[in-house]
Amino acid sequence: MSALLLAPWILLALWAIYVGVFASSVTSSADGLRVQNFLRITRIPFSAVADIRMRYQLVIETTEGRTITCYGGPVSARSGSRRSSSDDRPATGSRDAERIIDDWQSALERTAVPAPVRRMWDVPALVSFTALVVWAGIAVAVAGAG
Repeated sequence: MSALLLAPWILLALWAIYVGVFASSVTSSADGLRVQNFLRITRIPFSAVADIRMRYQLVIETTEGRTITCYGGPVSARSGSRRSSSDDRPATGSRDAERIIDDWQSALERTAVPAPVRRMWDVPALVSFTALVVWAGIAVAVAGAG
């Protein structure tokens, strides 16, 4: 019984580690980019990308004027302050960033009509968080009653 009362707290800690460290990512497909920053997912069609550059992380500017910093994407190996626009290119060895930029540049030749950027929440992660919070609440109620 005590394991059922303790388990939601351990799982909540693991959930927080997952969201904070592992959930963020950048993936490239034929139609655009999928950027997940913690619990927020942004789908960016290549036609809506105005520029892609590197700072410490990958930074995407959309045709809407928004700037999206990708927390889970490739990172720059350089440190210090920004010097010139040539410093915004991926560091040597950052094949992931180079591939994303190449995918975008090749898609520019095929696509002329801009598509909207879609933003959404990571529903499975939020549902699991809700279930863990409910379980933790039940554990507190059971422990308080006993």
